Amino acid sequence: MAGCGVAKKIGFLSKLCRGSRSYFSYVREPSHFIKGKEPKWVTADKAFEVLESGNLVFAQGAAATPVTLLHAMTEHGKTKKLKDVRVCHMHTEGHAPYTDPECEGIFRSLSFFMGGNVRKAVAEGRSDAIPIFLHEIPLLFHRDVLHPDIAVIHVSPPDHHGYCSLGTSVDCVRAAMIKSKYIIAQVNKQMPRTFGDSLIHVSHIDYAVNIDEPLPQHPAKKQDPVEMAIGKHIAENLVVDGATLQMGIGSIPDAVLSQLTNHKNLGIHTEMFSDGVTDLYYKGCITNNLKPRYHKGRFVVSFLIGTQKLYDFVNNNPAVEVLTVDYVNNTDVIASQNCMTAINSCIEVDLTGQVVSDSIGTRMYSGFGGQVDFIRGAAQAHDGKGKPIIALPSVTKKGESKIVNMIKAGAGVTTSRAHVHYIVTEHGIAYLFGKSLRQRAHALINIAHPDHREQLEKAAFERLKVMPSA
Repeated sequence: MAGCGVAKKIGFLSKLCRGSRSYFSYVREPSHFIKGKEPKWVTADKAFEVLESGNLVFAQGAAATPVTLLHAMTEHGKTKKLKDVRVCHMHTEGHAPYTDPECEGIFRSLSFFMGGNVRKAVAEGRSDAIPIFLHEIPLLFHRDVLHPDIAVIHVSPPDHHGYCSLGTSVDCVRAAMIKSKYIIAQVNKQMPRTFGDSLIHVSHIDYAVNIDEPLPQHPAKKQDPVEMAIGKHIAENLVVDGATLQMGIGSIPDAVLSQLTNHKNLGIHTEMFSDGVTDLYYKGCITNNLKPRYHKGRFVVSFLIGTQKLYDFVNNNPAVEVLTVDYVNNTDVIASQNCMTAINSCIEVDLTGQVVSDSIGTRMYSGFGGQVDFIRGAAQAHDGKGKPIIALPSVTKKGESKIVNMIKAGAGVTTSRAHVHYIVTEHGIAYLFGKSLRQRAHALINIAHPDHREQLEKAAFERLKVMPSA
């Protein structure tokens, strides 16, 4: 009877092993080494021999997008005449060849957050987008909503213990790897080694491809007067010494950072950051000194993208922790930060405070990302000093108002009017928390472009049946 029980236990544990692997293991933790197992080192064109029709592939994203492997995967799919292969991912860099029209029926992209390289395919119905909060993406894998057959990742070479690093992007990668039958990695000596949740032992990799290529880069753009004015409003009125900052990539976050050179004891807890943060760090403005004890003195981030200067900064830097996005973007963790100040941008805001960030009318543009995670976390700050901020230019490049009476037909509300606190344009700051609809309309019209204020006031009266007023 005892032997029968052991046999049943072995059978149960064997089911936990990934795919057709021959090793015995009862864990899928990527930092646990697997004795006697090594990856199969191949060229990129040989790495996808396990890819089959109907498979689900996960691809790492941002600066860690495995560009070489994704091109090889696409060619393999076309050559082998595969069908219905889905490729799920967050924002990826570079050309996404699997979304080309010629790949329709072979591959179908599934975005958790869209980049410019898949927008056309989504708009034309050849690819899909999932509306989802950034902190919940790992749950898609943990709850088996999505169960990848293959995870395609981008790592540093193994160290003397056999550990590779996921480098610039951890986000939802660990959750996807743990659930994947096979892991295919491009191993790049130019990928920074980062600390935090980025470890994967080389024995977990099934197919490995050596490359030596620079990571995708996003140099900062020169800020225009509008962006500088927005940055000045935020820096001088909303960011205090000792604040913990969250911001994304782009001209407005860069404009805010450029105005913070006289601040002290700033901290960083954000889903991503770019080069502007390193400049402030070297000026002595960022110390991370007032954070909770778990991350005191350290940057907390989930993925990174910038220039080589940023990648050099995070390489082997124990002061930077690259952690899973379900932790970094957890609202309670965010709320525990000192003077949490969340700065996010959007596409348009209506006169009641509804914020649209992921779509332009019916056309999907990006995704929810971490905006709601951080807006809510800052609003719920345990110290009562959090500041949830939405920042945007008052008009588009075509001169159309971005503060509107009603959002475009078919557009999705990303941040609800109940979540909104601060809206900032180059013309000032509107504080909406606790304000009635007519008070909100009044505050927002006052920070709209002067050319549009009269029309907005008339539209507000028609909508609310009362004149906007403080």
